[in-house]
Amino acid sequence: MTETPKAVANSAQSEYWNAKAGDAWTQNQAIMDHLLSGPGRRLFEHAAIKAGERVLDIGCGTGATVLAAADAVGPEGGVLGIDLSHAMLDLARSRAKQHAGTAELMFEIADAQSHQFAAGRHDLLLSRFGVMFFEDPTAAFANLLTALRPGGRLCFVCWAPMAENPWFFIPRDAAIKFLGAPEAAPPRAPGPLAFADTDYVTEILTGAGFRDISVLSETVDLTPISDLIEAADYALNIGPASRIIANHDPSPETLAAIGAEIESRLSVYYDGTDEARVPSSLHFVQARRP
Repeated sequence: MTETPKAVANSAQSEYWNAKAGDAWTQNQAIMDHLLSGPGRRLFEHAAIKAGERVLDIGCGTGATVLAAADAVGPEGGVLGIDLSHAMLDLARSRAKQHAGTAELMFEIADAQSHQFAAGRHDLLLSRFGVMFFEDPTAAFANLLTALRPGGRLCFVCWAPMAENPWFFIPRDAAIKFLGAPEAAPPRAPGPLAFADTDYVTEILTGAGFRDISVLSETVDLTPISDLIEAADYALNIGPASRIIANHDPSPETLAAIGAEIESRLSVYYDGTDEARVPSSLHFVQARRP
């Protein structure tokens, strides 16, 4: 029987991640985990998870950060991963069954904005690019705050502005070159770049009741797959370019031209070694429950 969230405040996001987007991430799990391994490692350095802690992973996707958190907390700790995507969470559960760790691992389809969490159960709220999609982010973080014990902490990573992230702007610019610019979305609309403005992030968390808020902006390399042609094809099908393409019906020739443009512009990050590196500008955000 299909599991459904007890309450859904972000119905549009639920529909989005339970359609092509969730399927695409699931099918490309290994590629995504490799691409985001650098930001993930840096997030865990900031989080400084201790043995025995209880961690809530928000927007855990296909489970990479849940498994890493489980290794960090060890047999005396526990990790709960939540997400809206059935496909992604099903894969996360499957990966957890094959994982050699001994920590308590649980997964739940849940909308972080409206789900009724066990009060004060967790030491840490953790997220790798999973908290920028709330319709009402202040309400969502206020709800998440209830899941933390007093003194418990929040640690997440989110994207800085698009202009500082070539993995976003190269595919987007390539699609615009051949298809035209899409209608401008509100800069703080739910989506990957919703938290690009650090003052806005601080305002949200303050309004939600968090304290001791800090935001550190850092450059961390992304590591796309080593085959440039495949990397360009991937960027064509997941991310900003794919959303523009979805609003059109481009010919195969136009799609090929967009892909070639992406390949050409990404090539600067491929130096002939086994691993490409694309710099990304990120915000690492930390806060505490009073």
